[in-house]
Amino acid sequence: MLERRHFVGAVLGSMFISDPAAAQTPAAKAGGSAQLERGNAALSAVPAAERLNELGPENAAMAAYAGMWDVTETAWNKPGGDPVTTTGLVAERRMIGSYLQEVIRPASDTSKQDIKRIDYLSFQRVEGRWKYVSIEMRAPVGIMPAYSFDRGDGKSVVLVHDPFAIRGGGSDVAGQMLRMNTVVTRDGPDRDVKNQHFILSDGAGTVWLAHRYAYARRA
Repeated sequence: MLERRHFVGAVLGSMFISDPAAAQTPAAKAGGSAQLERGNAALSAVPAAERLNELGPENAAMAAYAGMWDVTETAWNKPGGDPVTTTGLVAERRMIGSYLQEVIRPASDTSKQDIKRIDYLSFQRVEGRWKYVSIEMRAPVGIMPAYSFDRGDGKSVVLVHDPFAIRGGGSDVAGQMLRMNTVVTRDGPDRDVKNQHFILSDGAGTVWLAHRYAYARRA
């Protein structure tokens, strides 16, 4: 089994394990009719749909990661294969509502016409877990959703993707199913890494690090 680490460090320590009280809706005014106590948690009269659609501490702190980042991509096309490294990429991150959007493109592509990859990350407060989706422009793999098991412990998160098909080599289409996870780890406010581990549906059950995206914030 893949090691189940949980999300995300340093500044994300405040992002993912910030004081939950900071995200709670103010209590109903004195004399109001609708303050309920469930354990130590106070539930207000504000409708749940409205309350849980607010950012909360996890998503509110993701705004610290908006901006421009230099990206180094490393790929291993098979277990034990030689790494292939790509530099000269940038990631542009911004908050869209409760989602952190990331767009990777060549640094030279100032017109943003040569996008390589897009992903979105958000903490889903109803389910109490992280949700993620990536859209890869360089391979015919479709939209790739992924989910964490829970909110994490403030160090890292494992996002497990739905299985998907990859095409075979050469000119023939010879599809094969693949399992993947994305492990996001942040090393302070200015560096983070996304590691993607693959398992092919080939009967071997071999896990290997297939992709790494290493980020450094632009000065």
